[in-house]
Amino acid sequence: MEIDSALNTVQTLKNELQDAKMAAVESQLKPLPGETLEKCAQDLGSTSKAVGSSMAQLLTCAAQGNEHYTGVAARETAQALKTLAQAARGVAASTSDPAAAHAMLDSARDVMEGSAMLIQEAKQALIAPGDAESQQRLAQVAKAVSHSLNNCVNCLPGQKDVDVALKSIGESSKKLLVDSLPPSTKPFQEAQSELNQAAADLNQSAGEVVHATRGQSGELAAASGKFSDDFDEFLDAGIEMAGQAQTKEDQIQVIGNLKNISMASSKLLLAAKSLSVDPGAPNAKNLLAAAARAVTESINQLITLCTQQAPGQKECDNALRELETVKGMLDNPNEPVSDLSYFDCIESVMENSKVLGESMAGISQNAKTGDLPAFGECVGIASKALCGLTEAAAQAAYLVGISDPNSQAGHQGLVDPIQFARANQAIQMACQNLVDPGSSPSQVLSAATIVAKHTSALCNACRIASSKTANPVAKRHFVQSAKEVANSTANLVKTIKALDGDFSEDNRNKCRIATAPLIEAVENLTAFASNPEFVSVPAQISSEGSQAQEPILVSAKTMLESSSYLIRTARSLAINPKDPPTWSVLAGHSHTVSDSIKSLITSIRDKAPGQRECDYSIDGINRCIRDIEQASLAAVSQSLATRDDISVEALQEQLTSVVQEIGHLIDPIATAARGEAAQLGHKVTQLASYFEPLILAAVGVASKILDHQQQMTVLDQTKTLAESALQMLYAAKEGGGNPKAQHTHDAITEAAQLMKEAVDDIMVTLNEAASEVGLVGGMVDAIAEAVSKLDEGTPPEPKGTFVDYQTTVVKYSKAIAVTAQEMIGFQIRTRVQDLGHGCIFLVQKAGALQVCPTDSYTKRELIECARAVTEKVSLVLSALQAGNKGTQACITAATAVSGIIADLDTTIMFATAGTLNAENSETFADHRENILKTAKALVEDTKLLVSGAASTPDKLAQAAQSSAATITQLAEVVKLGAASLGSDDPETQVVLINAIKDVAKALSDLIGATKGAASKPADDPSMYQLKGAAKVMVTNVTSLLKTVKAVEDEATRGTRALEATIEYIKQELTVFQSKEVPEKTSSPEESIRMTKGITMATAKAVAAGNSCRQEDVIATANLSRKAVSDMLTACKQASFHPDVSEEVRSRALRYGTECTLGYLDLLEHVLVILQKPTPELKQQLAAFSKRVAGAVTELIQAAEAMKGTEWVDPEDPTVIAETELLGAAASIEAAAKKLEQLKPRAKPKQADETLDFEEQILEAAKSIAAATSALVKSASAAQRELVAQGKVGSSPANAADDGQWSQGLISAARMVAAATSSLCEAANASVQGHASEEKLISSAKQVAASTAQLLVACKVKADQDSEAMRRLQVMVTDAGGKILLLERAAGNAVKRASDNLVRAAQKAAFGKTDDDDVVVKTKFVGGIAQIIAAQEEMLKKERELEEARKKLAQIRQQQYKFLPTELREDEG
Repeated sequence: MEIDSALNTVQTLKNELQDAKMAAVESQLKPLPGETLEKCAQDLGSTSKAVGSSMAQLLTCAAQGNEHYTGVAARETAQALKTLAQAARGVAASTSDPAAAHAMLDSARDVMEGSAMLIQEAKQALIAPGDAESQQRLAQVAKAVSHSLNNCVNCLPGQKDVDVALKSIGESSKKLLVDSLPPSTKPFQEAQSELNQAAADLNQSAGEVVHATRGQSGELAAASGKFSDDFDEFLDAGIEMAGQAQTKEDQIQVIGNLKNISMASSKLLLAAKSLSVDPGAPNAKNLLAAAARAVTESINQLITLCTQQAPGQKECDNALRELETVKGMLDNPNEPVSDLSYFDCIESVMENSKVLGESMAGISQNAKTGDLPAFGECVGIASKALCGLTEAAAQAAYLVGISDPNSQAGHQGLVDPIQFARANQAIQMACQNLVDPGSSPSQVLSAATIVAKHTSALCNACRIASSKTANPVAKRHFVQSAKEVANSTANLVKTIKALDGDFSEDNRNKCRIATAPLIEAVENLTAFASNPEFVSVPAQISSEGSQAQEPILVSAKTMLESSSYLIRTARSLAINPKDPPTWSVLAGHSHTVSDSIKSLITSIRDKAPGQRECDYSIDGINRCIRDIEQASLAAVSQSLATRDDISVEALQEQLTSVVQEIGHLIDPIATAARGEAAQLGHKVTQLASYFEPLILAAVGVASKILDHQQQMTVLDQTKTLAESALQMLYAAKEGGGNPKAQHTHDAITEAAQLMKEAVDDIMVTLNEAASEVGLVGGMVDAIAEAVSKLDEGTPPEPKGTFVDYQTTVVKYSKAIAVTAQEMIGFQIRTRVQDLGHGCIFLVQKAGALQVCPTDSYTKRELIECARAVTEKVSLVLSALQAGNKGTQACITAATAVSGIIADLDTTIMFATAGTLNAENSETFADHRENILKTAKALVEDTKLLVSGAASTPDKLAQAAQSSAATITQLAEVVKLGAASLGSDDPETQVVLINAIKDVAKALSDLIGATKGAASKPADDPSMYQLKGAAKVMVTNVTSLLKTVKAVEDEATRGTRALEATIEYIKQELTVFQSKEVPEKTSSPEESIRMTKGITMATAKAVAAGNSCRQEDVIATANLSRKAVSDMLTACKQASFHPDVSEEVRSRALRYGTECTLGYLDLLEHVLVILQKPTPELKQQLAAFSKRVAGAVTELIQAAEAMKGTEWVDPEDPTVIAETELLGAAASIEAAAKKLEQLKPRAKPKQADETLDFEEQILEAAKSIAAATSALVKSASAAQRELVAQGKVGSSPANAADDGQWSQGLISAARMVAAATSSLCEAANASVQGHASEEKLISSAKQVAASTAQLLVACKVKADQDSEAMRRLQVMVTDAGGKILLLERAAGNAVKRASDNLVRAAQKAAFGKTDDDDVVVKTKFVGGIAQIIAAQEEMLKKERELEEARKKLAQIRQQQYKFLPTELREDEG
């Protein structure tokens, strides 16, 4: 099936490419969005390797007759071809050359056509696995596909140009194959100069090729063409130079060097081609850089051999070429450049820097003395040292980058595809030399050696890969490929031996025939080795890692650049050592090199891998230790909060898992700290990440443990583990991954051992806690052993019949069930007994505390007993819940439904506010069917729930869970439907949500009834309650369905809403009339407050009945629902208050029922009017509303009777007065807190002259705020006493008088609060320099005046000898407890504080005035003018003062009009 599917996919791709070709011919082929030429070219290059690899795997699987793996390989081939076809189309659409586009599409179509034939042949080969003819056809088709694939890749921009350049280099290199070279016709100096120039050009072209691989495809084409031309010129110059050789040996040596340059150049172009096709290929950049360095080194060797310049010049040229080549290592070090570790890099930098320093000194010294041979030697040494420094810096930067925790280190692949490609190229070139008619015997022997060397390397690589891979198909493929290569090589070697004995044309033909199988086998192996499954994965360096690399790279680049300048300068000094300016330049470059090396060493040391991560991890674990210490302190004081959101078993599992993970990291961290610096940061970060969950789990486990000693053991062992980890991190940081830091290894080993011991200790404790000191563990092991025996099969000779075994199984099954129930019963009994003992201790401690209320020890014991009782209650509840799975599921479902109801209430709030909107443009019709379907599913769940009460607990649990899930889904779809109605119609939204809310409440009641009726007989009363709840549930679901169907009908939706509300009120009335006592009680005031909603709803209903508008009816329905529900709830809660008598309770419940019935009659009458509106029916609305009003009046009177003589009217002025007093005190305290934030103080201060002006202001303002706060609180207490004494009350006789007095007290309290707040703001602004001292003085005086008014208001009706007045007149002024009268404490304390503040401000104001210097003019006329100006200013100020006084008097007169009578008289 997979092969057929792959075949169909490939045929489809072929047709798509044909269509693309037609579009290209008509110039209609356009790139898809996001497609660019570069992107598509890279995709095609990387995919071509995957195609070749999957095809090679397909061939192997088909040849082996493995149908499964053949299908897998066919599917992978089809997927790779799909990506290839898309990339080929993108390249053709993006290129501007029509011919190139046509060639790309044709070659891609050829690939598809050949691939289809290959898959078809593979399918045929599976039928006859051993058929030789089928295998031969398969191989031929595979070869054709491989050729088409290569053509497709070669159609990429730039690829053909590289191939042309490679071919040109090969053709040019044939000039080196002649036996003898003609003598040179040019002078030696001219030939040497041309060789030097050609070498410089070729080296520069090699650098351009490397740079072009990172640019556009056109750049690589141009660079490879230029490199080919420069190579041709260099080869001619080299051959010309070889002709200058005096001996045959020298000539052979030159020719050998030229051949090396030719080979290195070919490798460079191959590496560039490979990198341009697949820039993400592993190690490709390093291979390209190595190839460029090889070209440079081979050029340097030839120049050194051939040139006879002045001593030192060629060494400088060679050094410059080497430095230019290694500079590319520093561009993007995301791959390792060597096997050096980080500390090896540091040592390499230190050694090379020392060598460089000595060689730089030698360069300078030898240039001065003219010892040019020694000068050249020093330049060569410096060049080698600089290359070593660059390589070490690049490797160190790579290690720094991958050591960042956000980076990912690469890993070595199964094979090196570049090695295979290089061997393939070398073998092909050697085979060409073998079959070349012009090849000499020595050349044939050399080619045979190359073939043998590379084929041997390939076979070894295949052997290693087959031993490493776990894929059986790949393992066999590598072995089979190695055999094919080895056999082909053996056949070729035989023909070479025959050719070596007789260079006849027949032997050459045999040799040519023998090379074809070898080349084919090597090509197939190379294609298979390029499978992405086998290649290396490059490192992924994060942005943080790149930033950490930057200092190292910058220092290394600066070093290379300044070194290049130094060598150029030294080269000119070697020719002319008497040039002083050049010596100065040399010194400057030498200084720059030294500084850059110092910076490089510092950067490498500062960026040592893992150090920063160790610091972060140490900080994190220190925080965790502080947390565990806090938990230990809480456990000691027995105030450790218990975690109720998770079970103790889950916490123990979490803690065990975390401790195990920490234990697994100990050895890797120790290993990294001793010798793997790059891994240290990753490991310590991973370790630190486990400690926060460790602390949370440990504290949670400890909070669940009842035994105090076990609690402390868990916490202490967790702390020990954290401290040992901290010690481990310090040791790891010290070691740093340096294998040569032997002095730290013992500390690392010791810390690792301590950490392992801490892990073992806590694991033992956890195992003991989990297994009840090992008893349960043994039982578990016994059960597990018995279970494992079932896997062993039945014994060969059973000792009984089936009936015997059946009887035994039934007996033991029943025994297990009985034992399980007994365990639950025993647990319940034990926990109830523990609860009883806890209650006894609680009562005893409460009695002891009553005898001695001040005994702090007894208080602490009482608190501990209360906590123990709470814990035991929770244990009893958990044991009860574990007794029946079905009832527990009902409890869980009821909780979930309660959450849904609360969520629907919130949604109603949003809808009422007009903010419930749909997220998109859906309509209600889009949701109607979903609502109806879900509602029907809920009905089915309801049936299962009702029947589940009489069935097994499992079925009941399943029904409860299903109903909870369905109501959740139904609520969501109804909310979406309501939102789709739009916020323009909030009332209809509320109607719809109320309907689903009714269903949810009915389901909650049904679940409760089911829980009560579970396992009960059919005649039990709870069964009747269950049937009633089910009936209500069906009614509410039916009502929801009707509402959903009518919600878009504007003519009937109001009527439907009113019907639903009437049904809802009837259900609420049924609950109200039940004998069930409410869970909580409320005050009579709350009950009276809720009657206002009934009054408003009644008016709304009468208005809706008169208007008959559907909008008014909907609004009435929504309002009525809430008003009646709130009234019934408040009435019942107030009626069942413990202080309410039975007579008053029955009276309130009766009138609550009458009020509801009257309101129901009113709504039903409105419903009649809506169906048949007549004037007579509308006139009857008044009678119905009067009935409701009468019932409301009776209900209010019943509520007043509940309170008795302690009735407090919420509108009573005295109540308002007390509220205002408390509010004023709160305002003053808030202002005082703001003052405290202005300037912290270590101890209380007195506002005297010893303080600075700002401190005096702040301290005085603080004392005023404190005094006024205490004063207002005392006034509040006095006012409450007046109410208790009856001097102020709510009787009609003195209502007006008391109201007037209360208003005076309210206004006085407000004035105190406002004046104190203004004072605090003025003090703040004055200290900060934003306000004048005059404003501060005025604010302080206003505080004193408002305080006096509050005192007067409090004294109006107070008894001077009462306790409250004594408290009012007594205030604490200092910490020693000095007592003053309130008039002196409030009046005098405030006055004294105000006076201090006024004096401080006035002193500052006057002092500021005195400090102003007045400049008196000495001339007579000027002096007279100065006096007149001063008098004018004085008169202006006096007039302004008089106006301000008049304004103040008017303000006070206006305020006086609003003062109560008492305040006017007393002030008078």
